[in-house]
Amino acid sequence: MIEPPAQDEHADVVIVGAGPTGLMLAAELRLAGVRPLVLERRPRPGDIPKAGGLGGQILHLLHFRGLLERLQAACTGPMPAPRFPFGGVHLDFTGVQDPPMHALPLPQQVLERLLAERAEELGAAVRRGHEVTALTQDESAARAEVLGPDGPYRVSARYVVGCDGARSRVREWAGIAFPGTTYPEVNRLAQVTLADEVTVLGNGDLEVPGSGVVRAGFTRTEHGLFGCGSAPGSRSVSLYTVEEENPDHGGYDDDVPMTLTELQDSVHRVLGARLPIAGSTRLSRFTFTARQAEHYRRGRILVAGDAAHLFPATGVALNAGLTDAVNLAWKLAAHLHGTAPEGLLDTYHAERRQAADRTLLHTRAQVALRRGHDHAAEALRELFTELLADEPVLRRMGALVAGGDIRHPMPGAGHHPLAGAFAPDLTLHTAQGVTSVAALMHAARPVLLDLAGRPELHEIARGLVDVHEAKTAGRDVDALLIRPDGHVAWAAALDEPAGIATPALRAALAAWFVAP
Repeated sequence: MIEPPAQDEHADVVIVGAGPTGLMLAAELRLAGVRPLVLERRPRPGDIPKAGGLGGQILHLLHFRGLLERLQAACTGPMPAPRFPFGGVHLDFTGVQDPPMHALPLPQQVLERLLAERAEELGAAVRRGHEVTALTQDESAARAEVLGPDGPYRVSARYVVGCDGARSRVREWAGIAFPGTTYPEVNRLAQVTLADEVTVLGNGDLEVPGSGVVRAGFTRTEHGLFGCGSAPGSRSVSLYTVEEENPDHGGYDDDVPMTLTELQDSVHRVLGARLPIAGSTRLSRFTFTARQAEHYRRGRILVAGDAAHLFPATGVALNAGLTDAVNLAWKLAAHLHGTAPEGLLDTYHAERRQAADRTLLHTRAQVALRRGHDHAAEALRELFTELLADEPVLRRMGALVAGGDIRHPMPGAGHHPLAGAFAPDLTLHTAQGVTSVAALMHAARPVLLDLAGRPELHEIARGLVDVHEAKTAGRDVDALLIRPDGHVAWAAALDEPAGIATPALRAALAAWFVAP
């Protein structure tokens, strides 16, 4: 930990909040040559279980940064089957070759520790126990009043990014509205070990003494929703309950960990049965909210992660928040270095709001699927399950939930279909040996990848982006211009004439990487 100086200090970027989004942003800024200061009010990392893993497009992004293997090595359980809950039904990819969505079983506490190690290895300063108590801005700087272990001090910065969660004070100080809806259900999620008197049947159903068989998957009652699932032969079971919030149940505080007794009481209310449990490895509780910041930037203050959006379904918040960080970092760094084209920083709001709109679309649809308890709602879920039996529909839904269908709008017209999409991870044969697109992106630099021996493209891009020449099997493009966040900024079609390719490449470079 770096102790603050006695007098006021200056930082290029202050990040408020040392959760996954803030730590990822700090590491990405360091890769781009910016020295951020992370301020976290909690004196130590939180130990209340939250997210139980990562899933979706962020896994591809982490692979492009060379971080995926490090996270996989820290996984606390076996890789789960590609089967994901969706509003009371499931997206089941177990019979699909090359599923569009995967998950990584990594508790958020472990993820935060690894991301903090990564940020500090790269030289980011992370101060815990330092609470931002006020924030102002003018045309020249943003100024944070901070209360640290040794007393108050002030930090001025060129920009401040609020990664301080759903109740973001940074968002409030910036005057950014956060409209949306909070749903009245309380959700409880746990990983437990069942007591010996409970029998786990071969199909995953549970035989509970005195209560009969409780089937695997979701069970609806007039009191709520109960879900359970386990790996074959395992007594470790995932449990899930949903109830309408009821003050008669004692209420709860988000900052107070859920207990095993609270979980068992909830299961009893929903099922009308007592489920004997020997122990637990994860207990978490949450409500669902659908909200999005009206602006992701106001002057010198920006927001990311839960401070920018909240979604009414599990499994998507970390994906969205970490992707916010990767999208923002290279743009903010270019702006600070004076190399950004006009309006580049504003594309952070435009692109990430578009992505959050897509996430809100499917998570709100999940609300509609799961909340109904009448015959019409059951018919909707049954019809939805039928549609998911068709692989093209299943793949499309998987890409939507994973965030893999995002196509950022590109300036101009007449773009290749890959423009705006996440770059494919091609195997590349170069003069130095075999590599991949993912390996080229570890440094978070923009890349021109020439796959067809087009020296006229090198001349245009050299000095502005990293230029690599390679061969790949079955190519369907001549060249790719890839942004630091892994998205394609421009692509040349097979055998595209130089008279078309070179002006289009110049325009793309000017739009994304050349200061006016």
